[in-house]
Parts: sequence; C-alpha cells; structure tokens
Amino acid sequence: MSGWQMLFYKEVLRFWKVSFQTIAAPVLTSLLYLLIFGHVLQDRVQVFGSLGYTAFLVPGLVMMGMLQNAFANSSSSLIQSKIMGSLVFLLLTPLSHRAWFVAYVGASVLRGLMVGLGVFLATLYFAAPQFAAPLWIIAFALLGTALLGTLGVIAGLWADKFDQMAAFQNFIIMPMTFLSGVFYSIQSLPPFWQAVSHLNPFFYMIDGFRYGFFGVSDISPWTSLGVVGLAWAAVSLLALQLLRSGYKIRH
Repeated sequence: MSGWQMLFYKEVLRFWKVSFQTIAAPVLTSLLYLLIFGHVLQDRVQVFGSLGYTAFLVPGLVMMGMLQNAFANSSSSLIQSKIMGSLVFLLLTPLSHRAWFVAYVGASVLRGLMVGLGVFLATLYFAAPQFAAPLWIIAFALLGTALLGTLGVIAGLWADKFDQMAAFQNFIIMPMTFLSGVFYSIQSLPPFWQAVSHLNPFFYMIDGFRYGFFGVSDISPWTSLGVVGLAWAAVSLLALQLLRSGYKIRH
C-alpha cells in the first residue's frame, strides 16, 4: 500500500469508526427537513410545472448533506490533528503535498457520497425516484464533494482553534448552502435576489445536481458544470500551494 493510500485509509477509518455520528446523524437531519418542509409545503408550492415539492426537495437535501459532510471531514481532521499535536507524525513521513491532498479530499468525497446515498435511500418512501440524466448526477456529486473537501483542507490549515473552524462553517459554508436553492427554485425570487443567487457557487452545484434527476433546472447544466469545475480548480491550486509551503503546519 502506497503512502497516499495509507493516509486515505486512515482518514476513512477515522470517520467510519464513529459512523453513527458522521453518517447516520446527517441522514436523520436531512430526513427531518424533508418531513417538516415537505409536509407543510407539499400542497402549497409548485416548481418546474407539475413537479411535487417533496420530490423537488429530495435532490437538494441529498446534495446539501454531501457538501456539508465533505467539508466537515477534511476540516475537522486537520484541526484536530493540529490541536492534539498528532500532525507532526505525518510531517515525519516522505509524503508529498499531492499525496496529502488526494488522501484528505478523497476521504471527504467518500464520506459525502455515503451521506448522500443514505439520505437518498431514506427519502425513497416519500418520493418516487427519477433519473432523467444519471451522468449529471454523478458528475455534480463528485465535483461538489471534491470542492467542499478541498475547502475543508484550506479551512483546516487556516484555523488554529475550534472557534475559528466553527466560525468558518457557521458564517460561510452553512449560509451559502441554505441560500443555494435547496428549498426553493430561484425563479420564485425577485430579480435582485436571483442575481445574488447567481454569485453563489453552491447554487450551481444544487441546480446541476437537480437537473440530473428531473431534466429541468433554473440554468443550463453546462453552465453549472463550468462554474463548479473552475471553482474546484481554483481552490485546489490554493490548497496545494498551502500544503506545499507547509502553511501553519510547519513551525
């Protein structure tokens, strides 16, 4: 087993040993959102023509669960290792910055996909699944979790204590996720707020992912794919540079 594979295995084992907290709990949270919002708004909100609101809600909740947990995986691992002092043992290894990147982001993608699959399976009882364009589902699931896993690496390197990490997640990741169209179509918003939504990269992940289920979306999935792909390329370059320079991990 190569170095990056060993680190990847360690990161997967880290979240899998507490899977009740890292996998089951996010699935339950998403299910509660579906029960509450779906029950209250099912007969009051129509989106994409005749599509029921509960069915519309499912892809958004699946993607929201994937994004939040992909970010949480890499960010929490790095900040815990820094605070506990165990990160020094990784610094003693001959692993390159690319190996760190692949292992941390890869484990984040896996956790995000597992949470997303769990949410999707839990919602099958409430809405019949549709797969208008499965390849788009796969593409945005992989790109979205990779983007948030990479952001988690950046946040984990930047933060020196749990308070800073909590602020990053509560004031950046959470608002951008909830305001990305998970619970609504942006076509229902006034023009000004539609324009603001287009500045949120999370919107493109949600909208493109939803297109894979229903074949309809607020904007072209190719536009969403381009925006998400460019965003991931940009944050990946930043994360690799931070890892290569040893930012806040080599004192």
